[in-house]
Amino acid sequence: YADRNAFNIGYSGDRTEQVIWRLQNGEVEGISPKLAVIMIGTNNTGHRQHPADETAAGMNAIIGELQNRQPKTKILLLAIFPRGAYPNDKLRKINDATNAIIKDFADDESVFFLDISKTFLDDEGVLHKSIMPDFLHPQESGYRMWAEAMEPTIAKLLGE
Repeated sequence: YADRNAFNIGYSGDRTEQVIWRLQNGEVEGISPKLAVIMIGTNNTGHRQHPADETAAGMNAIIGELQNRQPKTKILLLAIFPRGAYPNDKLRKINDATNAIIKDFADDESVFFLDISKTFLDDEGVLHKSIMPDFLHPQESGYRMWAEAMEPTIAKLLGE
């Protein structure tokens, strides 16, 4: 995303409350992004196993903080990626429940929702180590799949 002058404010281990604090304390001051992509929540649902409604509330607060500070910025909210190898994984179920809530945050005017989870899964919903070796973090091909899956939506939202 270098050619788009992207600014990454995601940090390893981030939870929603940390992003909210950084937004409230100047993280996006002095910039005017056309688009903000939000991919957050798995550290809430995984590390502490926060209930879906709590994680979703944190994500909604992030959207509100961004809208307050960057009212002209479009927001692309990504669904939380699948965790665990199989569809019945406890943490994947929490992520799926969170995604069922956050999809309704989109108004398709300033906030847009995109779920690319199926990109990472086979036809039976299995997540393979070749994509996410620890069933959480993508490896190189997983990052490529992520970027390619987002690209049409990003290009559209940026008017390219």
